[in-house]
Amino acid sequence: MGKPLIYEILEKPATSCIIGICSAIWFYIQKKNIGYQHVGLSYETAVEGHHWRIITSAFSHISVIHLVFNMSALWSLGVVEQLGHLGLGVAYYLQYTLVLVVLSGLLVLGMYHFLIQRFKIEYFRRVTAVGYSCVVFGWMTILSVKQPSSKLDLFGFVSLPISFAPFESLIFTSIIVPQASFLGHLSGIIVGYAIAWGLIHGMTNYWAVSMLGWIALVFIFSLKQSGAYDFNFLEIESVTDPSLPSVRFIGNGRTLQSTVPLGGIELV
Repeated sequence: MGKPLIYEILEKPATSCIIGICSAIWFYIQKKNIGYQHVGLSYETAVEGHHWRIITSAFSHISVIHLVFNMSALWSLGVVEQLGHLGLGVAYYLQYTLVLVVLSGLLVLGMYHFLIQRFKIEYFRRVTAVGYSCVVFGWMTILSVKQPSSKLDLFGFVSLPISFAPFESLIFTSIIVPQASFLGHLSGIIVGYAIAWGLIHGMTNYWAVSMLGWIALVFIFSLKQSGAYDFNFLEIESVTDPSLPSVRFIGNGRTLQSTVPLGGIELV
């Protein structure tokens, strides 16, 4: 007989919070009837300065099936929080979740750029990615290196050996779900291996908080500059060197409607 759910939640506090956040965002998106094109990440919108979409795309899901699949896998991967004796644990989980969200988003944009510029595949200019799978695949990969004897449980009845799960899941989702983002999932696997093999290391609470602060600043200023949200209390004026901003506070903000060209969608 398994543990009561409340005990499992207490053993996976960070995972539980992330699942709660993603679920709340999905509910808000459904309630407000927000389209994926308003929150998803595409090469075209990134070039236009919508850098905030790296964050919003990761935590947004367009359907309940998409949400349940990602959160079910994430719940199983929450075992990372209980492996403090292997150098993992809650702090490690939070620190490198931040790294996975940002770097996997940047990497997939880099892949789009390469395919567009080198091979002239214009499809990748407008295709829009949404979902938490980049991070899910990243943790799947890290766990496959750090704890290869673990199992990945999906929906409570499908169990995969974690050592093969990243590539099994990559192939499975690409075949079963035509809209699944192969490049998005692959970027999560690449960043996951970079973390697991120590190529990306040295994260501490200090660096995580510093990184979070910079992400918040970029998020706010890209929202302002892209016109997605008009922070009227924050005005940027040119100074002697036009490349440097000057900031002053002048009033309250108001929301604007974001318009984004329609294109394809990929689930991550």
